[in-house]
Amino acid sequence: MEQLSPEMLAFMIAAGFLSAFIDSVVGGGGMISLPAMMLTGLPPGVVLGSNKMASVMGSLTSTLAFMRSGKVNYHLIKYLFPLSFFGSVLGVYVVQKMPPEFLKPLVIVLLIAVTIYSVFKKDWGSESTYQGMTRKTAMLSGIAAFALGFYDGFFGPGTGSFLIFAFLMIGFDFLTAAGNARALNFASNIAAVLAFGIAGSINYYYSIPMGFGMIAGALAGSRLAITKGITYVRPLFITVTTLLIGKQLWDIFH
Repeated sequence: MEQLSPEMLAFMIAAGFLSAFIDSVVGGGGMISLPAMMLTGLPPGVVLGSNKMASVMGSLTSTLAFMRSGKVNYHLIKYLFPLSFFGSVLGVYVVQKMPPEFLKPLVIVLLIAVTIYSVFKKDWGSESTYQGMTRKTAMLSGIAAFALGFYDGFFGPGTGSFLIFAFLMIGFDFLTAAGNARALNFASNIAAVLAFGIAGSINYYYSIPMGFGMIAGALAGSRLAITKGITYVRPLFITVTTLLIGKQLWDIFH
């Protein structure tokens, strides 16, 4: 810790808190934490690994908060968790072999579709219509868990939003969809951390302080979401997906 100035330490904790406050509910916290980590001057690969190390601390905290409130479907998640885990491991391996930049246009299109659908389907996610796991549900959710786990390890932006959208599509209400999404996001994050750690691509001097900030932000964000319910989660989901679209467009043109 002696390598960090007091100003940088405060900055990392504050950035971690703010990113996890958002990320704990609908994802998208990487829009804050990743640029903050880049300001440290670390190499790009170490930036990604260090950001994942901090993120896993926040995602674990928010997952536990949603679990305690009963907003995680254990029966479904116990099958999907390993799929997201191994998908992310594969994604981290592949990203070390090829650049992920070609995905940006596709991600923007998908985020726009998700946002438009959510805006115009006003009652979507207000009540759960999930009827239990059928063969079709199991197959589609399994494919989504593995594919989005791979995407999170390979590229990442919008993973939380895509996970929530997937759970909404199979009938969960917004709050339970958010809780399920956090559980799978934790799976993909911890897999990525293990992969980056083995590769020696994590700087713990920066990631641990940011991680402590993320723990506090995740607690605050998840508690607010659980207290306020869909009246808070749905508008935040639409706002964050819109900001993610803007961020990806900015990256392309600048």
